[in-house]
Amino acid sequence: MPSQNSSRTVNATKTSFEVIEALRELDGAGITDLANHLDMAKSTVHSHISTLEEMEYIVKEGSKYEIGFKFLRLGEHTREQKKAYRMAKPIVKQLAEETNERSQFITEEYGLGVFVHRQIGQNAVHTNTSIGKRIYLHSTGAGKAILAHLPPDRIQSILDTIGLPAQTQNTITNREELYQELEKIRERGYAFNKEEGMDGLRTVGVPILAPDNNVFGAFSVSGPTYRMNGERLHEQIPNLLRGKANEFELKIEFEL
Repeated sequence: MPSQNSSRTVNATKTSFEVIEALRELDGAGITDLANHLDMAKSTVHSHISTLEEMEYIVKEGSKYEIGFKFLRLGEHTREQKKAYRMAKPIVKQLAEETNERSQFITEEYGLGVFVHRQIGQNAVHTNTSIGKRIYLHSTGAGKAILAHLPPDRIQSILDTIGLPAQTQNTITNREELYQELEKIRERGYAFNKEEGMDGLRTVGVPILAPDNNVFGAFSVSGPTYRMNGERLHEQIPNLLRGKANEFELKIEFEL
């Protein structure tokens, strides 16, 4: 049973991270705006801001507080801490160069997909994706490729916790329909996102399996519907992705 003091410490930690998240959402803010946004007393917000500033995790620019570059070091450490994550970067670059589209490497954390690497090809459509951004698994190509290769109880746990929120009118929001889609993905070895996460955008994703056969992440290529169609969508890009995934899986097995 935690003591009353330790409980206060845990709550204080949670509040500090809520303040940090609010600074990100507001793209910097003053004490009053933060307090209003978080529905907290200004004195509480000021206390947490002062501590974070003292530790150099936030900086003051004029009348606004902003997230500091110290977080960049932590984020880069997270991405570089596993050799396999580092090994995925050049493959993402190759995919972007060979397709001229946007390519990415995504892994799963807390039931969501997380962008670890992303590369923009010459003709790529720019979207609001960024390194570290979290996305729903059920409405993305890479996400569905990962979801299809998770253990059944893990899939059920994710769906129970997160659900199947609609991103567009094409998003799969029925659990039985999703299970049927995941079975097709396992059979053919790759997943489609046909305007399920964003109107006008299609994606092909392939899973990356570790030597123990657990899914490690996924590569994917995204592009506008007028380019991602026909043979290119259903054969050329899936074959390219499967080849790169196989190459990467061999590297994981023999170099780690």
